Amino acid sequence: MATHSISRLDMAQPDFEAAFGRLLISPAEADTDLARTVTQIVAAVAQEGDAALLRYTNELDRRTVEDAQALRVSPDTMEQALANLSADVSAALTLAAARIRGFHERQRAESWQYEDEEGNVLGQRVSALDCVGVYVPGGRASYPSSVLMNAIPAKVAGVERVVMVVPAPGGEMNPTVLAAAALAGVDEVFTVGGAQAVAALAYGTATLPRVDKIVGPGNRFVAEAKRQVFGRVGIDMVAGPSEILILADGSVDPEWVTMDLFAQAEHDEYAQAVLISPDGEYLDAVMACITRVLPTLSRREIVAAALENRGALIKVPDLEAAVALSNRMAPEHLELALVDPESVIGDIRAAGAIFMGAMSSEALGDYCAGPNHVLPTAGSARFASPLGVYDFQRRTSLIQISEQGAQTLGEVAAVLADAEALEAHGLSAQKRLRGGD
Repeated sequence: MATHSISRLDMAQPDFEAAFGRLLISPAEADTDLARTVTQIVAAVAQEGDAALLRYTNELDRRTVEDAQALRVSPDTMEQALANLSADVSAALTLAAARIRGFHERQRAESWQYEDEEGNVLGQRVSALDCVGVYVPGGRASYPSSVLMNAIPAKVAGVERVVMVVPAPGGEMNPTVLAAAALAGVDEVFTVGGAQAVAALAYGTATLPRVDKIVGPGNRFVAEAKRQVFGRVGIDMVAGPSEILILADGSVDPEWVTMDLFAQAEHDEYAQAVLISPDGEYLDAVMACITRVLPTLSRREIVAAALENRGALIKVPDLEAAVALSNRMAPEHLELALVDPESVIGDIRAAGAIFMGAMSSEALGDYCAGPNHVLPTAGSARFASPLGVYDFQRRTSLIQISEQGAQTLGEVAAVLADAEALEAHGLSAQKRLRGGD
C-alpha cells in the first residue's frame, strides 16, 4: 500500500465539505441483480419449504444433503464441542458470556400498571418473543462472539426457543461456534445459511420453525433477504460495513490508535476507519505507524483496501469541531482517545457505542466488555440503538376503564370522533354513557 492511500483532510481546505461528504456515503447501494436473486430464493423456500432449502444448500454450500433433518445439529454435538474446547478458549468464552449476560440483565424491562383518580387501570405488560432466529456466519470462519452477543440477550429476555442457523460450506462446521451456542443456551442449531436460511426462518418449513424475529450478521445476500422478509418477521437491522471513528487529542500512543484503526479495517475492504484530531503532528505520527506496521499484518491487503476506500485522517481546529463532525457521522464505534473524555461526552449526540479513554479499545467491546457489539451502522445511530434485551421483548398496553371513567372519557372520545368524522367511533363511546341508548 502506498502511504498516501488513506485520505488526509483538513477542515481549513476549501473542498473539505465535499471530501467529508464522500466519507458519509455508504457503499451498500441498491443492487438490482442481487435483489432479484434473493427474491427468487425467498419465494422458492416460501413455496417449496425443505425441498428448496436443500436444493440451495447443496448448490451454494457444496453439499449432498438428502434429508432436511440432517441439517439439524444434535444437542449432544453442541455439548461435546463445549467439552472439547481448549482450557484457554473455554475460560475466555465463559468469562465473555458472563459479562455479556451481566450487562444485559440490567436491560430487562418489567410490566407495570397504575390506577388513576377515576379508577381506570392502565399499564404495560412486557413479555418475551416466543421464538427467535440467530444467523451466524460459518464455514472456516469462527464467530463465537456473534453467537454470544445475539443469543444471550434473547435468553435473558425470556425467549423460550432460540434457533441458530449457520452455514457449513462443504459440510465443514466450526466447533467453537457450536460450543458458544451451548454456552449461550441456544435451543436448536441448523447447518444452513444464506438467503435460504433467512427465508426458512421467516416462513417456516417442515424442519425449521418460523420465528418471530431474525438477528445476526451475514453477507450481502443475508442482509438483502432480511430486508425482504421484514414485516413478516422482525429483524434487528440491515447492517452496512463496520466502522470506527476516533477522536484524539494526541495523548494516546499513536501505535495504539493505529492498531485500533487496523482492527476495524481488517473486517473487509469497505469497513471504515477515521481519525480526527486537532494535532497535525499526531496525525503525522499515526500515518508513520500505518506505513511501518501495515506490511506486517496477515490481513494487510484487506486493511489497505479499506483505508484507501473509506479511511481518513482529519485535522480540525479544536475538539469542538471534532465532536461536530462525529455527530454528523453518527458512527457505529466511537473512541474518545482523550485525556478527559468526560469533557465531551455530553456533546456526543449519536453513536452506537462510545469507548472512553486510552484503555478502552473497541476490540474489547467486540468480545468481552459486556455491552452488545451488534450496533447501528451507516449513520443509523441517529435513530437506532445497539441490540439488547428490549429487542426480544413485546410491550402490550393494558386498558381497564371504570364506569366513572367511561363517562368522562366517553364524552371526550365522542367529541374527537366527531371532529374526525368517524361516526361509529363516537357512537361506540356514547353507548357506555349513563343514559346512552
